[in-house]
Amino acid sequence: MNVLKSPLWQHWLRSSVLPCGTTSNRLLSAQAAVEHVDPEWSTAKPYESIPTPSFMKMARMFGKNGRYANLDLVELHSRMWEDYGDIVRFKGMFGRRDIIMTYSPSDIEKVFRNEGQWPIRRGFDSFTYYRTHVRPDIFSETGGLVTEHGEKWQKVRTIVNPVMMQPKTIKLYVDQVDEIAREFMTLVAGMRDEKNELPKDFDQWLNRWALETMGVLALDTRFGVLKDEQTEEAKKILGLVRNIFELTYKLDVEMSLWKYISTPSYRKMMSVFDDLTALIMAKIDEAKQRLEKQPSNSANQSVLEKLLKINKHVAVIMSLDMLIAGIDTTSSGSTGVLYCLAKNPEKQAKLREELRTILPKKDSPLTAENMHNLPYLRACIKEGLRMYQPVAGNMRAAGRDLVLQGYQIPKGTDIAMGSAVLQRSEKYFRRASEYLPERWLSERPADVPSAKDSNPFIFLPFGFGARSCIGRRLAMMELEMIT
Repeated sequence: MNVLKSPLWQHWLRSSVLPCGTTSNRLLSAQAAVEHVDPEWSTAKPYESIPTPSFMKMARMFGKNGRYANLDLVELHSRMWEDYGDIVRFKGMFGRRDIIMTYSPSDIEKVFRNEGQWPIRRGFDSFTYYRTHVRPDIFSETGGLVTEHGEKWQKVRTIVNPVMMQPKTIKLYVDQVDEIAREFMTLVAGMRDEKNELPKDFDQWLNRWALETMGVLALDTRFGVLKDEQTEEAKKILGLVRNIFELTYKLDVEMSLWKYISTPSYRKMMSVFDDLTALIMAKIDEAKQRLEKQPSNSANQSVLEKLLKINKHVAVIMSLDMLIAGIDTTSSGSTGVLYCLAKNPEKQAKLREELRTILPKKDSPLTAENMHNLPYLRACIKEGLRMYQPVAGNMRAAGRDLVLQGYQIPKGTDIAMGSAVLQRSEKYFRRASEYLPERWLSERPADVPSAKDSNPFIFLPFGFGARSCIGRRLAMMELEMIT
């Protein structure tokens, strides 16, 4: 089995995308709610009575010919939802915490509205251990947005938000990201066989495109991973990123004793982290020297340049996190959107007509200005993400004692919200199995349902509130370019 395509692996990896956000009225109301006791608590059923499959039962379910074996992400959660209803508890083992899985939109809203001032969404334990115990010399000041919580997380967020979230910052990358997308599409044209079909490993090429793009966004550099003849450095970067995905699966998803003994996978993971950290630091030093010789004016400073002027440690950590968290989520999201368009040629034709209004010629460039008004393109992307969301859903630790589905959920309990399966359910989205970008438009045919009719807490591809995805503007730009 290819571990990188395992549904559970995809869920865990993609639910650890970078968090950020700004304080909104909705968030302030959520923070205020933390101070109140859930009125249902005293009459709710105890935590221990939540439906909980045993370890042996889950082993059978995921084993050969088991009910959950070899299912894709949505099929897996659909069967779990069918078997256990709107809530199920998975017991933690080998030093891990319990996880509560909910498939209820009202529960999802309740969790978000009670997440508190500093929401907690735990990342991978192996990442946290490396940063806090193995390399405190680099990460003692901050472990970054993925692994930090509380006031230390707030401090980093305050530094990074103005840099990452400004639309004018994103505009600086349009030309470079467009150039990479054009190179990739030239490669794609040469990949097609006599049946005009793409190779089975096309998803790996999308990973390369995402990595090449992220090199520009995070480090102001081209890695060269799209070239036929790659440099040793390009090969090393690809290998390190691939190793991190594989080893994280072994340490943080599969059963592992690495928290008790130094296993071979643990030792290799720490070595891979060291190599990638060293490579990133070298790239940042190169960029710093280059910028000192040729500084940008204040209006054209890149994300890296702005972060370097504020705090080099934060620049290093953000570059690492953007590379690790941004590659799989972006490439997987683009895969879903492109697949939907390929299967629906009439929608593809409609999108092509919209694009021709801003790109009259084949070699017409994309610019920040001409990309501004492309409602159908954005609707195609939203609908593709609804049908093939890269993440199974969001995760949070309960911000206070909560009652979900009539059960007590103590403060600090990890809660996974399975929105991906809800987005594909007729119960919550009419004509859910159909690819209908028009549902996201204000003007649409009378027989097309509006996305606004669905609970807004079901479709949150970039999360919600203070820990929503810090890279969402960059990710949307990448998706718009590649689509």
